[in-house]
Amino acid sequence: MKLHHRFFRASAGCLPTVATGTQAILLATALVVGSALLTACESSEAGGTGTVTVGVAGNVFDVPLRVADAEGYFSKHGLKVKFVQVTAATGTPSLKSGTLQFLNSSPTSFLGGVAKGLPLVAVGVDGLGNPLGLVVSKEFAKRHTLTAESPPGEVAKALEGSTGGFSSANTKAEAGLFLKAWDVGPKDVRWVSLPSPSADEAALGNGRIDWFLTSEPLPLQIQHSGGGVVVANSKKVVEWSSGYAGYGQVVVTDKNYASQHAATVKNFMAAVREGAAYLVAHMDDPSVVAVAGKALPGVPAPVVKASIEEVEYPLFANMNAHDWRETSHFVDELDGLPEGAEITTDDWTNAYLR
Repeated sequence: MKLHHRFFRASAGCLPTVATGTQAILLATALVVGSALLTACESSEAGGTGTVTVGVAGNVFDVPLRVADAEGYFSKHGLKVKFVQVTAATGTPSLKSGTLQFLNSSPTSFLGGVAKGLPLVAVGVDGLGNPLGLVVSKEFAKRHTLTAESPPGEVAKALEGSTGGFSSANTKAEAGLFLKAWDVGPKDVRWVSLPSPSADEAALGNGRIDWFLTSEPLPLQIQHSGGGVVVANSKKVVEWSSGYAGYGQVVVTDKNYASQHAATVKNFMAAVREGAAYLVAHMDDPSVVAVAGKALPGVPAPVVKASIEEVEYPLFANMNAHDWRETSHFVDELDGLPEGAEITTDDWTNAYLR
């Protein structure tokens, strides 16, 4: 196995930085600390009132924002939020045009915009790692005796000589990182380019491909319906974990908007932090799963719950230069950055978290 593991340092702050949905001790701690310290740490400024429009991708990274809205945290801070679903292609332009005031963005999209010279600023991190799932067909799983519990090395070796589908350059590159870590070269796989994750799903069902990799909840949804087996995810694959990949999702706004509406940005981030704390503390609460389901329409409740447990939601949204460098390194490994692109302290700030 190639040893190329980076370790992602937690940032110090008034609240614990990270908690995962699968660790009961951290959930209990978050329940106590979140309720006791949020008020002490945050200062909600008067005057940051009004309606703001937020671009979201319709995935598990949106859940803290949805919970913040459902639990009344945005209202508490004087904000009414309108969610608009965007894509990687439409999100940043909508922010630039003023159609959106905030964008829940992937680091790849954000760093790409910064590299183009757009006046963007990240004002907080609300998700860590990459909630990916590698799903194989039932026939492939049976042929190679793979299960959801199979070790990652065994999975990687089974994929040698197989046919994999991909619908984005990122997911193909992320699959490649996993394979190379176990000495399986990307050239050892036959790749089929498909237009969308739903096309991946169709190709898996008709036998055109043996497997594909994409963000949750689709892989878990396929497994739930009996159409395949999720044999690798961010819990098992180091190269997709927060310790390797860094920031998974950041809240982005326009620099001019932030400077002119500082109170609104502070109030928005205060609500996001409270939403994240509530989510982590109540991960097993059916009402929270129902709220999360609004970000994932049509997805069965057990799949919604399993999907949100794939993400590490920071309880304190602060960022630091080291972690941004690590995140940039990961995006660069995916060939997601233009040559010479770099992020500086002009591109991110914790000023709106105080």
